[in-house]
Amino acid sequence: MVQRIIGDKPNAPAAPAAPAVHRVRIDEASEGQRLDNFLVKLLKGVPKTHVYRVIRSGEVRVNKGRAGADTRLVLGDEVRIPPVRVADRSAVPAAPAREFPVVFEDESLIAIDKPAGVAVHGGSGVSSGVIEQLRQARPGAKFLELVHRLDKETSGLLLIAKKRSALVALQDQLSQRGGDKAMLKTYAALVIGAWPAGRKVIDVALHKFLTGDGERRVKAVADEHDEGRRSITLVRIAQTFDAFTLLDVTIKTGRTHQIRVHLTHEGHAIVGDEKYGDFALNKALARGEAVTGIRFDRMFLHARRLRFTHPASAEVIELAAPLPAECEALIHALAPPAFP
Repeated sequence: MVQRIIGDKPNAPAAPAAPAVHRVRIDEASEGQRLDNFLVKLLKGVPKTHVYRVIRSGEVRVNKGRAGADTRLVLGDEVRIPPVRVADRSAVPAAPAREFPVVFEDESLIAIDKPAGVAVHGGSGVSSGVIEQLRQARPGAKFLELVHRLDKETSGLLLIAKKRSALVALQDQLSQRGGDKAMLKTYAALVIGAWPAGRKVIDVALHKFLTGDGERRVKAVADEHDEGRRSITLVRIAQTFDAFTLLDVTIKTGRTHQIRVHLTHEGHAIVGDEKYGDFALNKALARGEAVTGIRFDRMFLHARRLRFTHPASAEVIELAAPLPAECEALIHALAPPAFP
């Protein structure tokens, strides 16, 4: 949230076709942000390449001086923004106001149990997501920002910061791979086939790319030098069935689609995964033909446990979200393992 001060051309006609220089004052909601991230958020519809171009050119000023993209903004800073034409968003409908099941909330953060099928934010063909809908439902909230993300198809625990200080502290925990201060996220994943009991660590680099039609995808690669980033997933068998295995999956790194791609790479795709899974089985499950009496038409990936250090009190917080009803129903309907 920013406070607009004045325009350099106060007498100019208010015409959307003629953008003008304007200045904004940094408040508590924007304090501590990098200049580039602040501008990308403020100038919605402007390509990132253009944002970086005007920063490099010196047209963006902080307290009347030049600033780099990585400049951290301070409470009270004045940012001069040059004339930039942004996309006309007047025709874009407002996000519907929506609250979500709250697992934990205090003055610093909210933890919700996100349903499957809801994006965490708008973009890529999605008009709005959790964060936009929650802001509409809470118009008095000065600051609401996603701490991390979940895929649209994934349900479960999602953290939202109510203060920038909380956001920075929690994201710092996310960036740590281990230790007492690292955030720990555990997922329930139902995979196809019998997961090998000895396979407990997946340390396989992942590479993110776009398909020919612009769809975001991820693939496993040989190593970090093969355009990949090191990605670590820990796996524990929670329950076995005749043709499936329920896993507890903990991620040490938070790469895009990490769990989905790692498990598929091991030969055990997640049930219902439309990008990396068994498409024929998914269709049969959705039609109720694979498991007697059950129609299952979502991905079985649920963020079930979350452990982190509270950004204000330093208390260790452990949260849990039970499996959604449709996942529980599928588990109860699966056949037990057939032992000789």
